[in-house]
Amino acid sequence: MSTTTPRPYQSYVYAYPHKTAYRQLENRPSLRGLWADEPKNALSLYLHIPFCEVRCGFCNLFTRIGAPGELTGRYLDALDRQATAVRDALGHGEPRFAAAAFGGGTPTFLDPGELERLCDIAEKRMGADLSSVPLSVEASPATATPGRLAVLADRGTTRLSLGVQSFVESEARAAVRPQRRADVETALAAVRDARIPVLNIDLIYGIEGQNTDTWRFSLDAALAWRPEELYLYPLYVRPLTGLGRLGAEADAAWDAQRLRLYRQGRDHLLAHGYEQVSMRMFRRADAPKQAADDYACQTDGMIGLGCGARSYTSALHYSFDYAVDMREIRQIIDDYTATEDFSRAEVGRHVDADEARRRHLLQSLLQAEGMALAGYRARFGTDPAADFPVELDRFAHRGWLDDSAPEGLLRLSPEGLAHSDALGPELFSPAVRAAMAAYALK
Repeated sequence: MSTTTPRPYQSYVYAYPHKTAYRQLENRPSLRGLWADEPKNALSLYLHIPFCEVRCGFCNLFTRIGAPGELTGRYLDALDRQATAVRDALGHGEPRFAAAAFGGGTPTFLDPGELERLCDIAEKRMGADLSSVPLSVEASPATATPGRLAVLADRGTTRLSLGVQSFVESEARAAVRPQRRADVETALAAVRDARIPVLNIDLIYGIEGQNTDTWRFSLDAALAWRPEELYLYPLYVRPLTGLGRLGAEADAAWDAQRLRLYRQGRDHLLAHGYEQVSMRMFRRADAPKQAADDYACQTDGMIGLGCGARSYTSALHYSFDYAVDMREIRQIIDDYTATEDFSRAEVGRHVDADEARRRHLLQSLLQAEGMALAGYRARFGTDPAADFPVELDRFAHRGWLDDSAPEGLLRLSPEGLAHSDALGPELFSPAVRAAMAAYALK
């Protein structure tokens, strides 16, 4: 068998199947029918806010710049209507939420009063007790203001993730994310003053002009705040993004540079008392543990509200239409805010037994702790070595599997973790690959 190692940076697999494999659903199934027989004792709740003050050059998330007129109010009105419909579809009895998150976009684009309303939608409409479950919120330095943070802290936020990306101003400009370091430090101080238990700082490696010295500078600047978590992201240049339009392309030299910076960052954090949770995530050894690391739950039961959110049942993943181009995104948001009937699923992909196995293996294996074989066997009645012999054999030949893992545990080696963005896509099914390839970018 060939031991040739593929290019290390192919796709960040944070959910499977990817949204580009979703299609318009025939007969628009009712949410009540979809959720009728689903377990509802440990649901996850995600609310999506598709607004940012600026769109970074690397960003392909579903978000738009600014919100003219009363758009945020209209969006929250639609979110309220959707929450009412979804809660009704969940049926009798009280569904239990085990975790909640506000993402985007930038949820803290909303002003303090709007953030209060967002929390009310989660609690009063959906029945999620935000004061008793882990609640993670994403923010940018420009929007992490004391007034907003006070609302979030008062409503039970346990984790605030700040997208810093770089403490070097020239690198921030190169990533089309103009920001002053002084403003970043002010935002970090505000987060600490708000006493939210977990601070996460996002950093990016592979930016134009970045080198081992400037990367070390950003790492040390982040460590000075003793964040409970740090995410280290490789820079990607994706179609229809700001950097993509500039014509930047990946090549072997850039791959090598990103791998070098990844290893430097990993080793630096490990030496400073952090534990590796996944390729991207590092947690301070004494930090409180949050739920659903990397939002990668192997089981289902995700309720997503908002036009960029996904929902997962055991048999169907669904959402609204997906786009990257700003004009397309604006139209989808406008359509969402005009929607009155949220009782049916519009866009999605059915998940059969094979896809469920792939998803479980993929999302378990990409965690540093690995996958317990007993859990896989209990859920599916089969063994991963029998279900995926070719893929696992290939990973073993490349040195991506940990030969020293305890019996009964399938775990990646350090080199396997480093190549997570190549390993993950190799577990995609042929059908999902074909659907993603046929997706028309917009």
